[in-house]
Amino acid sequence: MAALARGFCLSSVLLVIWVGVCSPVCVEVPSETEAVQGTHMKLLCISCMKREEVSASTVVEWFYKTEGGKDELIYEYRKVYHEFPSRFSGRLQWNGSKDMQDVSITVLNVTLNDSGIYTCNITREFDFEIHRPLFTSSRLIHLTVVEEGMEDWWKCFEPLGVTCLAKGQVYCKPDNALFSGIPGEEWGSCQQIGHLQTLLFP
Repeated sequence: MAALARGFCLSSVLLVIWVGVCSPVCVEVPSETEAVQGTHMKLLCISCMKREEVSASTVVEWFYKTEGGKDELIYEYRKVYHEFPSRFSGRLQWNGSKDMQDVSITVLNVTLNDSGIYTCNITREFDFEIHRPLFTSSRLIHLTVVEEGMEDWWKCFEPLGVTCLAKGQVYCKPDNALFSGIPGEEWGSCQQIGHLQTLLFP
């Protein structure tokens, strides 16, 4: 029994060591599509390589256009990073990975005028012994920039706690005071946010 326990412990240690040395797995996930004015917004663009052991040269192009407008090249990676003159001049920053599977950029200090459609184009030329195949892929991000984030509405619960009115709704005045009578902005049903009372005001 003791030998079995020792064997189990040894297996567990080996498993932990094996997991610890595993390389990270590339996963293609969509980018966030809403940003708050004045913050930094990462435009996520991930293009996983099926065979990471094969070397490849990668070219990345970032385009921007307003709704109904034309694509404008704003950023490029072609062995070196290059930012093109645009409304984003001085506000674009490379935020990708060294292996060029994550080719994201960050827009610094976003403005309401930064809303629009961003396109990330990736071109890869793989270096095989016999031939050099070319692969392309694209990602579209429809970005909306808002004046305030959703976290700002939490402030309206700070003064008095969460109080459900008779009609089952919670209201918040501009001066962050909860009240009954003439309602201000409606923030959702008590059922939806009732658990906040326990979290914020135990």
